[in-house]
Amino acid sequence: MNGAELVIDCLQKEGVDVMFGFPGGSVLDIFDLLNKSEIKLVLVRHEQGAAHMADGYARSTGRVGVCIATSGPGATNLVTGIATAYMDSIPMVAITGQVPTPMIGNDAFQEADVTGITRPITKHNYLVKSTDELPAVIKEAFYIARSGRPGPVVIDIPKDVQKAKSSKRYPEKHEMPGYKPTVEGHVRQIKKMADAIKAAKRPIIYAGGGVLLSGAWDELRELVRKTGIPVTTTLMGLGAFDEADPLSLKMLGMHGTKYANLAVCEADLVIAIGSRFDDRVTGRLDQFAAHATFVHIDVDPSSISKNIEVHIPVVGDCKHVLAKLNEIVEPGDYAAWIEKVAEWKAKYPLKYQQDENGPIKPQYIIERICAAVNGNAVVTTDVGQHQMWAAQFFTHRYPRSFCSSGGLGTMGYGLPAAIGAQFGNPNKRVVCFAGDGSIQMNIQELATAVDHRLPIVVCILDNRYLGMVRQWQRLFYGRNYAHTCLVDTANRSGEPRIDPKSESAPPPYHPDFVKLADAYGAAGLRVDKLAGVQAAIDQALAETTRPTVIDFIVAPEEDVWPMVPSGAAIHEMIDESDYTLL
Repeated sequence: MNGAELVIDCLQKEGVDVMFGFPGGSVLDIFDLLNKSEIKLVLVRHEQGAAHMADGYARSTGRVGVCIATSGPGATNLVTGIATAYMDSIPMVAITGQVPTPMIGNDAFQEADVTGITRPITKHNYLVKSTDELPAVIKEAFYIARSGRPGPVVIDIPKDVQKAKSSKRYPEKHEMPGYKPTVEGHVRQIKKMADAIKAAKRPIIYAGGGVLLSGAWDELRELVRKTGIPVTTTLMGLGAFDEADPLSLKMLGMHGTKYANLAVCEADLVIAIGSRFDDRVTGRLDQFAAHATFVHIDVDPSSISKNIEVHIPVVGDCKHVLAKLNEIVEPGDYAAWIEKVAEWKAKYPLKYQQDENGPIKPQYIIERICAAVNGNAVVTTDVGQHQMWAAQFFTHRYPRSFCSSGGLGTMGYGLPAAIGAQFGNPNKRVVCFAGDGSIQMNIQELATAVDHRLPIVVCILDNRYLGMVRQWQRLFYGRNYAHTCLVDTANRSGEPRIDPKSESAPPPYHPDFVKLADAYGAAGLRVDKLAGVQAAIDQALAETTRPTVIDFIVAPEEDVWPMVPSGAAIHEMIDESDYTLL
């Protein structure tokens, strides 16, 4: 076989059924064979979309997502998607073409140092210099991507390596003596953890994305069933525990629930499972659960005590460690604690005010969609206010059903991730929440969704602003809305001129997302009255052969509450009534 044939053969033996990519001169040998293989190649409209699709596929299925691009700009266009996956520990293999080996370093056409560029944002990367290396490299890449703490791996393959012949074949085993992730937690540490749970009076479970990555949601629910400890999750951990359960405190952190943050701060035992104490979760570190004993279960030893000093570290795979813990754990006396947590839940619910004749509130839309799909859909988001509202007001009940860029915070992630999720889950409903700013960063992938007849529902919460930035400007920059109004960028006053009756006003819809959807071949709907919300949702969910874009015109200055101001402790949350005092 030549190198390109080996690539296809190895991917098929890894069980790859779909990959996302864009062709170019340096990967044409591989693309030439893809049409003749069992692998479905999804032609994207921009390489960044390919990486996000592979990411959405991986998050929603638990399998390794695969993307491919040519050398130079094709490869560099993948970078944002690779970094997004790296920050959230998503298993991905990205294959890039490279100029022929003798030309590397000569500033050849479409040459870029891909391994150098991606070294800080990958779990591992390879520049393959010999066709004989290819089978072992691909075997290793998939193993590294999915094992231990998952992450993206880049394989950069020069064009001459793709063409040269080799007698090497896909190996049955990988041989990596220097890479042995710890799966089984230490027995004595697990016993210490069980003792701490038994002795605690105010314990709380803080579950992160590691629970989902290791497939440990059943073990987590078993732990809660046996102990009765309340659970809060990170943004990446949404779906790890059923939010309809009375012991769910939903999400904690900067825009988490007030009752979750209060419970963490008052806890005497924090059981962190597959989470990394991100700054958006902890707020001011010295006041985060200041009087608690910290237990931390994580497969990555470098995450232990990185941000918070941990008293009982347990290095190992969450699923394995929780299974062992469940064999010996016993509950303590938490009755007073559970009563207190219930009081906080009743006193500080997530809330908003939807007036019958007022502008549509984005929270209302998310609640209506959640009800329409009975909470059972794969939800993807871009990044911004809509992302936080989707986290707060959609009731997340099922694992691997929420895909969002948590660590890197990548605008433009939602639509391509939805496409990847739909390929991985052809029988599930996929809903993408986006802002009118973020959707424009990768809106070209509507063509990909139309091309493949994917019935994705794209909900644009159109407030005509870069909403989260505007919210910060409102709170911390004296309401100086500098360069965040998308309707009238020439207007520096901060007041959008959106009166459609004024001849001097810009178009009320800028751009017209309904016409844009139509131009791509998708269905387009616009809703600017409360009475039209449910009918539009019903119409979109009835569509089975193409995506539907719903442009919801929402209250322009609605903010995300509650909120922890930057640098504050997480119990120092503010809501809209507090804001009037600032």
